[in-house]
Amino acid sequence: MSAKARILDDIKTAMKARDQLRLDTLRMVKSKIQEKEVELRGKKGRDHVLEEEDIQQVLTTAAKQRRDSIESFLAGGREELAVKEEKELAIIEEYLPQQLSDDALKALVQEAVEEAGATSPKDMGKVMKAVMPKVKGRADGKRINAVVRALLS
Repeated sequence: MSAKARILDDIKTAMKARDQLRLDTLRMVKSKIQEKEVELRGKKGRDHVLEEEDIQQVLTTAAKQRRDSIESFLAGGREELAVKEEKELAIIEEYLPQQLSDDALKALVQEAVEEAGATSPKDMGKVMKAVMPKVKGRADGKRINAVVRALLS
């Protein structure tokens, strides 16, 4: 079952269960997916339907927005809003691929450092360029960046 079909089914389930937070979050995600479909229909034709990879990208973007909002709310002293964003993030993460463990991420970054022949922090761009396609949605960019910095320092 595709992520889009799961989201639609889960919207129905949330309606029946009267789970308002889950319902609102899933409706938002569904809306973002539809926006992306409409955007791509202009470029790829009227009958274009998002592929699973595109849907994962939409979900990753939504999760990143939640993480950024959590940081902002905590910095601004708005814990109640940060808690709400954390709950939404947890719902969105259910539809994302399993995140890489720290050890697995470090191994992938180490491999990319060797491939790129990186020796100093100046080579960070080369390493990031090599790592990003390998982790595609399984690790946050900030997390990857931190591991690359640690290995190149």
